[in-house]
Amino acid sequence: METIRFDIDADGIATLTIDVPGQSMNVIGPDFLADLDAAITRISSEEAIKGAVIASGKDSGFMAGMDLKYFGSMLVSAGGRPPAPADIFDKVFVLNQLFRRLETCGKPVACAIEGTCAGGGFELALACHHRVVGDNPKTQLGLPEILIGLFPGGGGSQRLPRIMGVQMALMTMLQGKLMRPAEAGMMKVVDQVVPQGTAVEAARAWVKANPTASTQPWDVKGFKFPGGAGQFNPGFVQTMVGALPMTLKQTQRNMNAPIALLSAVYEGASLPFDRAIRVESKYFAKVAADPQAGNMIRSLFVNKQAAERGARRPKDEPRAPTMKLAMLGAGMMGAGIATVAAQAGMEVILFDRDMAYAEKGKAHVEEVLKKRLGRGMTPEKMAATLARVTPTTDFAALAGCDFVIEAVFEDASIKAEVTKKVEAVLGADTIFGSNTSTLPITKLAKAWSKPENFIGVHFFSPVEKMPLVEIILGEKTGPAAIAKALDFVAQIRKTPIVVNDSRGFYTSRCFGTYVQEGVEMVAEGINPALIENAGRQLGMPVGPLAVGDEVSIELGNRIVLAAKKELGDAYVPQRSDELMGRMVELGRLGRKNGKGWYDYPEGGKKHLWPGLADLFPRTGDQPDVEGVKERLLYRQLIECARCFAEGVLETPEDGDIGAIFGWGFAPYTGGPFSHMDTVGIAHVVAVLDRLAAAHGDRFAPTQQLRDMAASGAAFYRPAPSRAAA
Repeated sequence: METIRFDIDADGIATLTIDVPGQSMNVIGPDFLADLDAAITRISSEEAIKGAVIASGKDSGFMAGMDLKYFGSMLVSAGGRPPAPADIFDKVFVLNQLFRRLETCGKPVACAIEGTCAGGGFELALACHHRVVGDNPKTQLGLPEILIGLFPGGGGSQRLPRIMGVQMALMTMLQGKLMRPAEAGMMKVVDQVVPQGTAVEAARAWVKANPTASTQPWDVKGFKFPGGAGQFNPGFVQTMVGALPMTLKQTQRNMNAPIALLSAVYEGASLPFDRAIRVESKYFAKVAADPQAGNMIRSLFVNKQAAERGARRPKDEPRAPTMKLAMLGAGMMGAGIATVAAQAGMEVILFDRDMAYAEKGKAHVEEVLKKRLGRGMTPEKMAATLARVTPTTDFAALAGCDFVIEAVFEDASIKAEVTKKVEAVLGADTIFGSNTSTLPITKLAKAWSKPENFIGVHFFSPVEKMPLVEIILGEKTGPAAIAKALDFVAQIRKTPIVVNDSRGFYTSRCFGTYVQEGVEMVAEGINPALIENAGRQLGMPVGPLAVGDEVSIELGNRIVLAAKKELGDAYVPQRSDELMGRMVELGRLGRKNGKGWYDYPEGGKKHLWPGLADLFPRTGDQPDVEGVKERLLYRQLIECARCFAEGVLETPEDGDIGAIFGWGFAPYTGGPFSHMDTVGIAHVVAVLDRLAAAHGDRFAPTQQLRDMAASGAAFYRPAPSRAAA
């Protein structure tokens, strides 16, 4: 066997140690499936074997889920076309059959879990008769498949409700929630929580002491779900009746997997287990056959992991971890960056022009750490982390810093002044990163003697929670700066994308179009409530006006004024510019002062400002919600496509990751470029032409899109080769 080591001890207990070669974490692939099949045959057929323990031979943890490259191969048939759901069913049901063979092999099987056990690995554990987990606070257990557009397809949707009850199991699976060992023990998902490093020993002891415990509870006559189940059980009916509308509301009817999961659980709960797992595989195959799952897996898992592992890092540059960070500016962004840097073990010199601001920045660090007490943070660890942050107003205190991040006021002249003063202390060989969200990096780099050592490092607010960092290359940014910035992002465990210089770069530029189009529609007299609801139904986290309030109408107006000043006659004005200016004149600056597109009454719930109807009277001919959704979506798509055509983006992978994790672009699409590929570039061009004719050149397709439509190319697939005539 290539993936499983099979040993039998003197008591006749077989230990199956999983160690998939060439993988940092155990995953389920064809070799593992074949080896597990052979191991089950030995366990069930050899009389000398009294039972078995399944464990991991890797320090990284027990097992993750399916090898996604292998899973991807299931979704391609002859000729490269998507297979029918029935064909996918035959492939995915293999896993269900195998786990079912394991739990009905006639011998007791215990699972010894040390480290993270998730997805298909956790489904393997659920198929064992006894589960033992080593008590490590970093260990996570659960079924997170819903987060990448799938749902548990190895029996998890049927076993978990039979172990913890339908209501709790649905909450866990629909959220993709991972549990720590103590919680898993409390929920009876694992049978024993033992000291770290002793799980295998405890599992062997259980098998030895329970030679006849080879039947799962759901295979015993008279088995009942915890809390009850079935169409005539009031609690079960109430759970399912409530789960459907709640799920539809949460997903805005955009996600396939949650609804399929509800169907699999509902139907499976009334069936014998062997029938129930067939129902699960049927729904799983249906979800897998839709492009949505493939798009989400590619962007949210495969490409995200590749980015975090340095896909865009210059290969020849030596590792350059940051030891001492100069953090310029102690406002919300600066304090947030200081927090994540200190948590990653770096010394941070937190600089501001006023000591009160610098101290306030450190107080922010302390507040964030306090909220984590009891959740992996101890008082001792908190004190050590806080001690790494030193507030200062003295540029000389930056001496010895090996990386600089600037997050001062968004004004080019102020940034240039600070940049020159830092260089006087550290020298131009130090890498300097600017956290600007809109100002061109090439222009800012002129204040640093070696522009090859100047780079954009754009964080998102709140820094502690937002997973993305946008790395921006100026015209002269060199490989050492790129490597340093990406190594820093890896240290703080965030996801990077790398883009080229442009006003607004990629994320701010494209995100802004979502807000701008919402404001354009307000100016046209379209009902603001319709606009906001359409934005949420599209799959965005909040409506365009609500998010405009969050980032500040005043900031948006300031960016417009700066762009007008910079571009002069080349700037193309929009009606939204005038409206934002009018809102600022009225003192409606956004959430920060309690009044913007919404009112924010103290102690009350926010609501759309009624005065909008007076400022911009409603048109009598209101569009339908689909029309509003289309405008909000395609205004973002065309700006993303322009960034690609202009070379701001070099890869569609960066575009999709940046959109989803940077501004919350509808995750179910897999990102704007995945979505355009899925609906077809020709369709995208046709819609854009129609919208441009109705609403203006901001929707006009790029020539690149037209060429792609004509050739049959896609962002993730080149144009098909044409045979010579």
